[in-house]
Amino acid sequence: MNLEVLLDKLDLTTMVRLLTGAAMFELHGEPAVGLAPLVFSDGPSGVRGPVFSGGRPVALLPNATLIASTWDTRVAHGVGVLLAEEARAQGVHVVLGPTVNLHRTPLGGRLFEAFSEDPLLTGALATEYVRGLQENGVAACPKHFVANESETDRMTVNSRVADRVLREVYLLPFEMLVADAEPWAIMAAYNDVNGVPATEHGELLDGVLKGEWAFDGLVMSDWFATKSTTAAANGLDLVMPGPAGPWGDALITAVRAGEVGEDAVRDHVRRLLRLASRVGGPGPAVDPADPVRRDHLRSVAAAGMTVLTGGEVIPFEDSPVLLVGRHALRTVAQGGGSAQVRPPHVVSVADGLRAALGDRLTVLDGVEVRATPEVADPSFVSDPETGAPGIRVTSRQADGSEQASTHQPVPSLLLDLEGGPHDGAASVVLSADLPLTHTGEVEVGVIGTGRWTVRLGDHHHEITLDTTDVGSAVLDPPHWTVRLAATPGSRLVATRRPPDEGAPVGLAALVARPAPAPDDDVIGAAAAAATGAARAVVVVGLTPEQEMEAKDKTTLALPGRQDDLVRAVAAAARSTVVVVNAATPVLMPWLDDVDAVLWAGLPGQEGGHAVADVLLGRREATGRLVTTFPAADGAGPAWSPVPVDGVLDYTEGLGVGYRGWTADTPLFWFGHGLGWTTWAYHDAEPGGPDALVVTIENTGTRTGREVVQVYLRPDDDPVRLAGWAVADDVAPGERRAVRVTLDPRALRRWTSDGWAPLPGGRLVVARGLGDVRLDVARPAPAAG
Repeated sequence: MNLEVLLDKLDLTTMVRLLTGAAMFELHGEPAVGLAPLVFSDGPSGVRGPVFSGGRPVALLPNATLIASTWDTRVAHGVGVLLAEEARAQGVHVVLGPTVNLHRTPLGGRLFEAFSEDPLLTGALATEYVRGLQENGVAACPKHFVANESETDRMTVNSRVADRVLREVYLLPFEMLVADAEPWAIMAAYNDVNGVPATEHGELLDGVLKGEWAFDGLVMSDWFATKSTTAAANGLDLVMPGPAGPWGDALITAVRAGEVGEDAVRDHVRRLLRLASRVGGPGPAVDPADPVRRDHLRSVAAAGMTVLTGGEVIPFEDSPVLLVGRHALRTVAQGGGSAQVRPPHVVSVADGLRAALGDRLTVLDGVEVRATPEVADPSFVSDPETGAPGIRVTSRQADGSEQASTHQPVPSLLLDLEGGPHDGAASVVLSADLPLTHTGEVEVGVIGTGRWTVRLGDHHHEITLDTTDVGSAVLDPPHWTVRLAATPGSRLVATRRPPDEGAPVGLAALVARPAPAPDDDVIGAAAAAATGAARAVVVVGLTPEQEMEAKDKTTLALPGRQDDLVRAVAAAARSTVVVVNAATPVLMPWLDDVDAVLWAGLPGQEGGHAVADVLLGRREATGRLVTTFPAADGAGPAWSPVPVDGVLDYTEGLGVGYRGWTADTPLFWFGHGLGWTTWAYHDAEPGGPDALVVTIENTGTRTGREVVQVYLRPDDDPVRLAGWAVADDVAPGERRAVRVTLDPRALRRWTSDGWAPLPGGRLVVARGLGDVRLDVARPAPAAG
């Protein structure tokens, strides 16, 4: 395809029209050049499609930190391939992922979407993820370029980063991607970088990305991130979403006034046409519940899980097990925000262990873990007209006539943002029958802005919920709940009228569930059941209240009284294993009281089966941590994600993550993980320039997988990961020589004159920096 010939067919008005989205997740087409509309979808742990809420069921993968914990680029490539299949089945051309920002502080709310705290590991995994997508005709869009490590004030925060730190740490994953995977698109971030909005940053967009790195793909904005016409148009290629935005007629005027060159507009459209020429068409239908796909997801989830303590306890035999915890029954499979998808099912830990153990499993609910309500589970509400799981949505116009009536399989919908059948209605009624077999107390309510009337039987409530922020209206909307007595045949009806003019609309949802027991009663029941039990498993974790877009955490403590629950069970049972259902570090004040800890991440739709496989020895948990776990709040080189006077200073410099842990000792180091066997490291010899050959031995009784990690300790700079290699299927007693290639991009430093070799230093071979096995001289670097 000759792009120049196509460009010559387009006038300025037409070109500018193509440079703002046509809708929330779709671009304009242009018949004059054979351009069909391109469809985007959020990622990175599933391809939701162009519908934000209530779309089709799709595969829900383990989250990014769990994938990264395999330290295996082959796994990342397989994830990309799977996502490409899911995308093409939905007619999606561009997947908005992977997220390659770093885990600068463990308080980051969106860390579950990003791979790790290390730029080299992040870049290598993201490279294969992108290759897997694009080899199958689907564009990847790595995000968010750049220094986008905080969600607090994310639309306005100025990330202040020294030039050397920006180059060696935060730009490195993007540099690796452009050089090694050639992504077809990249997303510019919300934040400012050293005082300049990322969408307007000529030095980074034109100077580094398109100039120095010769990136030939499309640079698009994050959604609603573009703040200007002229400044953004001189580096950014595409404004999302549409159809409104700061370009359009304003950009045409700027071009005609000479403020933006027409050549710049032409280059933006050239990149858009190049993207369109690269992507493939629709693919065959896929079943997210297909047995082969399910086993793939189950395998990835298990492989990424990490045995933190108790390698002699996990795995254990198929003996009777007491299982306790809210996360056991309602296992959190994904984080909150734009990355959410609708899976065909979520296998809870209780489901997985029940399938494996049958009546040898006893299950007890845990304490409350959320401060805000969840959208009703479809199994607890049914459409009054059809009886199908979900709710009935009926919208009416101002004169009372019906606008639309639809079944909503997920008890929530997005209003006035996606062009749905209920948009613009004077009122929207959400109704559901509750499947009660006897009179009991329920918790019911609503989520979303508006003036609500809520009825259940004889109960009637009038509520007004409001917010001033469109992002909050969608990602963290206001809510209201009440506990009421309900009888069999109860129908919940919530009527929503629009909020005051100018207020954002966003999500509208029903809340409905059996009212939970008081925490004291739950803890007492768990302790009683655990008394004398041979094996107790307590599942604890975080929820999308902590791990979500648009909001950072304030503590690493487990929410609610989960710590009290663990202590009570551990004091009563003969052996206690804790499973942590969280993507990011948590505090473990009970660590010395339990026998083993398994970090399970956010394990996706097959998570419960994967946990059962690991606990019972059917698959090895081969994970190694990708984030350093602090022992207390406030510890570590970077802590607060909250800007001061609008500025977030990256004062730790090069010492991000494990690199900066010098004064304190963390609870668990980056790279830590026990697996299900033990290892001896015998020697390490140069394997040529920038390579090390490490001899390892499996000293345990099981065939296992080892991740051999090599770190460089420079003379004057922080330690950094220089390379790693995976050794698969090492038999008991087997010795194996493992070649670790040291990436030259980790062996350099940025100076005022550009890149220069990083002098001196030694290499350490380790199972995480808390378990250094060998310390050797650095091989002579390659000539030139």
